[in-house]
Amino acid sequence: MIKSEFIQARHLERQAVVYLRQSSPQQVLQHQESLQLQYALTERARQYGWDATQIQVIDTDLGLTGSTSTGRPGFQELVTRVNREEVGIIFAYDVTRLARNCTDWYQLLDLCGYRGCLVGDQDGLYDPATTNGRLILGLKGLIAELELHTIKARLQAGLLNKARRGELALSLPVGLVRDLAGRVVKHADREVRDRLDLIFATFLRTKSIHGVVRTLATQKLLVPRRDRGRDDHAVVWRRATVPALSSLFRNPAYAGTYVYGRTRFRPRTPGGRARKCPLPPEQWQVVIPDKYPAYIDRETYSRIQAMLRDNYQEYARRSSRGPARSGAALLQGLAYCGHCGNKMTVQYHAGSRYICNRHKTASCGKDCQRVVIGPVDAWVVQNFWEALVPAELDRYDEAIAALGAQQRQVQRARALQRDRLRYEAQLAEKQFRLVDPENRLVAAELERRWEQALQALRQAEQDEEALGLCGKPMTTELRKQVQANCPSLRQMWDDGRLSNVCKKELLRTLIDKVVLKRGAADRCEVRIVWKGGDWTATELRLPVVRYAEMADGDALVAEVLRRAKAGQPDKQIATELTAAGYHAPLCADLSVDSVQRIRVQYGVYSKKTEVLRAGLLGWLTLGQAVKHLGEHSGWAYYLIRQKRLQIQRDEQTGLYLVRDNKKVLKALKELLRGKQFSLVIQPRLS
Repeated sequence: MIKSEFIQARHLERQAVVYLRQSSPQQVLQHQESLQLQYALTERARQYGWDATQIQVIDTDLGLTGSTSTGRPGFQELVTRVNREEVGIIFAYDVTRLARNCTDWYQLLDLCGYRGCLVGDQDGLYDPATTNGRLILGLKGLIAELELHTIKARLQAGLLNKARRGELALSLPVGLVRDLAGRVVKHADREVRDRLDLIFATFLRTKSIHGVVRTLATQKLLVPRRDRGRDDHAVVWRRATVPALSSLFRNPAYAGTYVYGRTRFRPRTPGGRARKCPLPPEQWQVVIPDKYPAYIDRETYSRIQAMLRDNYQEYARRSSRGPARSGAALLQGLAYCGHCGNKMTVQYHAGSRYICNRHKTASCGKDCQRVVIGPVDAWVVQNFWEALVPAELDRYDEAIAALGAQQRQVQRARALQRDRLRYEAQLAEKQFRLVDPENRLVAAELERRWEQALQALRQAEQDEEALGLCGKPMTTELRKQVQANCPSLRQMWDDGRLSNVCKKELLRTLIDKVVLKRGAADRCEVRIVWKGGDWTATELRLPVVRYAEMADGDALVAEVLRRAKAGQPDKQIATELTAAGYHAPLCADLSVDSVQRIRVQYGVYSKKTEVLRAGLLGWLTLGQAVKHLGEHSGWAYYLIRQKRLQIQRDEQTGLYLVRDNKKVLKALKELLRGKQFSLVIQPRLS
């Protein structure tokens, strides 16, 4: 038995805990001697006076790093038991087994000193409650943390130095493998190579990952994926998904570039894990071009990355345009706010408009501005056609050639897929025929696999028959017809033969952005920024609801009232003011009804209306007289057209007037009831 001045009776009454830890599962499997030395600490605890029933081994942290206490249940249990004063001494081979982090280490020392717990390692025993013990243990913990960083720095320096030479073996994407000599080559499977070529070509045509997914799903084509459970040459075929294609398009290895340090681990969050985040290309540590065999050149790779960034719709931070969609707003992704400079979004419900609501709070606040789509899109499209000379669509052969190349690429991919499925079916048949017929359990399983392979082959053949070719070479007669009736691109646009997606793609070929600034309710400054930096600007009229929202609304109302009071008829007022440049709130020409509504709103009535409102002394209008007699006014106007009722319009009011006289009204009543054939009514003298 070994005696020590630090061990007292109160320590022996508690338990002795032997803490074991190794940093990785590989060390647990390969460093067995170190593991045995740590388990041997139980014998040392018995030598210091602890009974075997009082010694407990905590080895649940084997294979876990000591750089943090997160995810180490054994260390958490140790701290809990020390805090409960259940532990009299902690044995570890060295302090690095307890913690390689000064934060965790000093917290454990403070707790041990407060609860009266000793710490022992291969060099001796220490009392954290004493100055010398805390000093020695603190230095050991500091050295342990420094040693961890030194080991990491040494390993990272070796990896980085090897990566700078391009000799560090990195994980390769599907389609690239290492041969027996360690050289990176393309996959030997022709179907894998052709499928990757088809995927890149389809993206360049559709310009979006979702477009590639839809195309592959339509053609019933699968995507090769790495089989992580086997060697690098093993490939499994899966349906196309957006995450899989996204990682494929962003991998620079397909452009032949060796890259090390594309990602960085963010520190652990409380209660979370460290996350691996991608870095921008300018922060990549090692970039060696033309190191791998390339599926695409570097220019194509850069173009694909630009498309992906442009398709990423994060307006607030990246201000990207996003992919062209099928909505009616042609400036989707191109419209910018002229007040705050932020990208404007599109709203289709409650009227189509461009909206900038960047500064609108969740509880209150107004939008920065709203601009209706119609007049802005019309002006931008008109300037687009003025800048672009319409090209006649007489290049049918070139379009068919491109379509034919695409179709042949798809057919080749389907043929290779059919050959692979046929080989798998033949292999399943061969395995079934080689099995012992008496072994029914194995034979039944192999027969089931053979049937599945045959069904997959038949399905592929049926899909290939269902998908036919599109487009045939142009004959001489057809060429003459096309040349005689070939519409221009502008005509196809106006006739509605181009989808909104095609229209937006055409606008993006020349237009970089469109800046909208609504200075007044009915005025909007529109500036087109063309590719290259040139710009075109104008001020457009926007439709509003009220005359008060118009810049010249007060002047228009005043002019209408002045002319109406002067006795001008509504039709003359509307014609002259429209010629002078005035318009209605909805940007239409000023109509007679508009003039009439303005007069009535401000209490200015025509002479005809005043007569109807106030009446003439001793006279009635024809309508009033017929109504007073209880007859139908339509019959009276019919008699006027038949010249049986001879009456003239009043020169001052323009109305048919009848004297309010019993004799005249009686004669009019007899005429209306057919008792009198004709009647002459004398006009009013002015």
